[in-house]
Amino acid sequence: MREFSQDFQSELSALMKWRRDVRHFKTDTVPQDLIQECLDVFQDAPSVGLSEPWRIVQLKTDASRQKALENFQSANADALADYDGEKANLYASLKLSGMKDAPVQLAIFCEEDTPKGGGLGAQTMPEMRRYSVVAAIMTFWLKARAHGLGLGWVSILDPDQLRADLDVPNNWTLVAYLCMGYPQQETLTPELETVGWEARDPELTKVIER
Repeated sequence: MREFSQDFQSELSALMKWRRDVRHFKTDTVPQDLIQECLDVFQDAPSVGLSEPWRIVQLKTDASRQKALENFQSANADALADYDGEKANLYASLKLSGMKDAPVQLAIFCEEDTPKGGGLGAQTMPEMRRYSVVAAIMTFWLKARAHGLGLGWVSILDPDQLRADLDVPNNWTLVAYLCMGYPQQETLTPELETVGWEARDPELTKVIER
């Protein structure tokens, strides 16, 4: 059994704490070989039945990014309409995507009916394929952070429209739209907590025994 030093354990804990959802990016170019090095961790990520259902699209053209941005802007306007009063004003003030600035943008999909893995573990819980993609994304996130990069997960999107705009197969389900680049600033505190949208609740991490 491989053992890891206490120094490594401490650094790993620090890495997890410094992993933040980034919305404010520098426009500095991220070398493609560094992007690929971070993406290579998908090869080591866990997946149900070893199905490796993730499918990765890097948006490089102005046209594809503009369509994604317009998708976000439309979905964000619809979301704002669901709030009123002070909550609406606070929502309107939030920067909820770094899509205008992030030099790297990735759409991560799940191939829902991939034959790889033979259906093991997904016959009773097909959503496990999507969970596998999420687990891989977190591995990627930590790898990127270790290289000084930040990620922002944009969830205010119409996934069907994005799939159509990127011309990917209909059996691919959007799991994450990720903005990636060097952050303008670093902090241990989630931005949504800083601006007063929500706060962490330690009670929610307590283990329930049965």
